[in-house]
Amino acid sequence: MSLLAAFIVPHPPLIVPAVGKGQERSISSTVAAYREVAGRVFSLHPEVVIISTPHSTVYADYLHLSPGPRAEGGLGQFGASGVRFSAEYDEPLVEAISGFARKERIPAGTLGERNKALDHGTMIPLHFLREAGVVAPIVRISLSGLSNLVHYRFGQCVARALEKLGRRAVFVASGDLSHKLTTDGPYGFSPQGPEFDRRVVEAMKKGDFAAMLAFDDSFCESAAECGLRSFLIMAGALDGLALTPEVLSYEGPFGVGYAVAAFSVTGNDSTRHFGAQYAEEEAERLRIRREKEDPYVRLARKSLESFVTTGQRIAIPSGLPEEMLSRRAGVFVSLHREGKLRGCIGTTGPTTGSVAAEIIRNAIHAATEDPRFDPVTPEELADLECHVDVLGPSEPIASMAELEPKRYGVIVRNRGKSGLLLPDLPGVDTAEEQVAIARRKAGIGEHESVALERFEVVRHQ
Repeated sequence: MSLLAAFIVPHPPLIVPAVGKGQERSISSTVAAYREVAGRVFSLHPEVVIISTPHSTVYADYLHLSPGPRAEGGLGQFGASGVRFSAEYDEPLVEAISGFARKERIPAGTLGERNKALDHGTMIPLHFLREAGVVAPIVRISLSGLSNLVHYRFGQCVARALEKLGRRAVFVASGDLSHKLTTDGPYGFSPQGPEFDRRVVEAMKKGDFAAMLAFDDSFCESAAECGLRSFLIMAGALDGLALTPEVLSYEGPFGVGYAVAAFSVTGNDSTRHFGAQYAEEEAERLRIRREKEDPYVRLARKSLESFVTTGQRIAIPSGLPEEMLSRRAGVFVSLHREGKLRGCIGTTGPTTGSVAAEIIRNAIHAATEDPRFDPVTPEELADLECHVDVLGPSEPIASMAELEPKRYGVIVRNRGKSGLLLPDLPGVDTAEEQVAIARRKAGIGEHESVALERFEVVRHQ
């Protein structure tokens, strides 16, 4: 068995005495647990250490593996210019992981490295590993904006590459938990912060990686966490293995959650194929959801599926509700895949003869013309969820006091520029946030005056 054990660790630079200058004593449990982890890694005599980190080269749609024979880095940016690290890379293993990712059609590899220097998400674990005498080469893996499941599946590619090359390895998943635990912390407080930490630590205690896979993106964003996708790559590398899970410590004295956990591999376990289980559950959920789609969503889906597969725009079908044929209104069509936005295009007012025609038009544009995304491919259609928002008329308002983000959308206008934000969006809880996002969409500066309008929508999803 190539993967011997895996560990979850945080990466606060102040845990290194030359940086912390005494502050590290405030997280003494984390320090002790980190040293316990390093001692265990040393006792396993690994031939390679896999380190996943949120702070290397990150892309929205690509998982980056650090290329080349070696890298160096230091903690000078944290006030400790004398603390430096170097690491050898296991290039054959990097190549093998990339190869398995290509076979699985996971966008991953060594392209596009923006900074060769080791990042602190890698160097903090290395500090403790080197202190314990661990000198094995490493593989450095960054995260991406891809889905939880893709990160898990990429971890499976890591495991297959280890087996192919026969490497004895340990996996170190570097990542902090929520950054919004307290009002006096550097990032402020969100109620989702402590809840995220509670749930993820409970999952660590049980080795319940299925629970981690199911974490909602908007919940994680509100909690301002940085480590979940790192943990999920680790979880994928442990797919199908029997484990002894332990949480060695958890602290959050600076408003940021730090957890240290260990997962000792004890054999195989056919019940722990969490990625496949999650994919099956998601497929069933989508099947049931589609059976319940109303005529608005069904028409959007039919429109985009026809255009993506044949290039043809459908005619307005018969049998639609009269309100879809006789009413004219602005419509937004949003597409989501694996919990993430995949396209969203809309009109603030009617541009066609009916709501039905507006849906057909905007569903195609959401799939093919959203500048933030590549056009939807036929292979993605089975995984897409469609949402249709039919806009009511907008009305001018005097101030943000008349906005309620859960009820009203907002339009901001300034000298021919305008930006719109729909209501009841995940992570948008205040009028200030709502207007700020609408300003950015319109390219209106935060200090420029704007005219405000509000509107309501009927949401079909």
